[in-house]
Amino acid sequence: MNIEYSRLAGIVAASLMLASCASNMLFEEPGDATFGEANRQTMMAQVIDPDPQYDELVPVSSGEHAAAAVERYRTDKVKQPDTISTSTTSSGPN
Repeated sequence: MNIEYSRLAGIVAASLMLASCASNMLFEEPGDATFGEANRQTMMAQVIDPDPQYDELVPVSSGEHAAAAVERYRTDKVKQPDTISTSTTSSGPN
């Protein structure tokens, strides 16, 4: 009988680690307390507050700025937004 004990020990260790997992997603049932938790959190992130409470009833705005923006839009002279980069790249050592 030719048994490699290091391979056998690895298999035993791997099976013990897999057996010690607290929860297994493959065997999760719809009756479990955590079933669908990610779905519920995503849904709640998309639902608006049906009764929002604001500090000010009407937000502060400027009619002059709005009128200037409309005029620029009508005359096709819209201000281009600034370009913002959220990541940096490098081409290697210099």
